[in-house]
Amino acid sequence: MARSSRTIGKNQWALFLLLLLGIVAGSFLGYLTRGIKFLEWLDKGIYFSIGDSDTTSVVTLNLGALIINFGLKLKITMGSVIGAIASVIIYRKL
Repeated sequence: MARSSRTIGKNQWALFLLLLLGIVAGSFLGYLTRGIKFLEWLDKGIYFSIGDSDTTSVVTLNLGALIINFGLKLKITMGSVIGAIASVIIYRKL
């Protein structure tokens, strides 16, 4: 019998979407609890950025007729890390 070209097992797109959902939910939870004294650590994190994160300058590619600005700013918080771990655990249970 010929095998299908699709992989047998868990869907990798489901893991990606579940991870994304866990990160967003964890970040949102950290944002909501930043005013609560004993839960404010959920919003603590660090920034990663392409371009200068303190000003509005970004990486610019000037091609003469076309100018492209690149910029990316990512904040990884404790809440998003906990959300990502929880989503991996949920994925393994499925």
